[in-house]
Amino acid sequence: MKPVEMFQFCPRCGVSRHTDNHAQTPFRCAGCGLVFYFNPIVAAAAFVFDSDGRVLLIRRAKDPSAGKLGVPGGFIDFGESAEEGMRREVREEVGLELDNVRFLVSFPNIYHYREVTYPVVDLYFTALALNPEKAQALDAVVSVEWRLPNEIPDEEIAFPSMAVALKALLR
Repeated sequence: MKPVEMFQFCPRCGVSRHTDNHAQTPFRCAGCGLVFYFNPIVAAAAFVFDSDGRVLLIRRAKDPSAGKLGVPGGFIDFGESAEEGMRREVREEVGLELDNVRFLVSFPNIYHYREVTYPVVDLYFTALALNPEKAQALDAVVSVEWRLPNEIPDEEIAFPSMAVALKALLR
């Protein structure tokens, strides 16, 4: 279910949803006139390199895509820039600090979590690990591994947006 489909009543005045606007964005209340937009969530991730040109991959512990390969990253919190959120997620998931952060590409994604389907814009960066030997599996990560970017099998990639980002990286 999309977030907009969860609003059956106006969050301001409680009037039932106007049927002409069912599951559309923005939500428009026929009672009080509230206009509420449902925009994509923003996530950021990084292709973190070591000095040998290998990329740090994580094996995901949780759905969606449990067991598949990803790169460290996650959702941006309120008040964070994309770079700050990506750095925080990398610290939380693999315990690394980064240098030479550069934007790579963005791509839309769909993230299914419990009964909600979230539209997401994934922002991908490249970065250099300051101490790559300290990488470890932490939050929601089963294991970490270092691979050359051209050695990442398509069938193991966790998200379509990561496949797009990997192609941009390999160009």
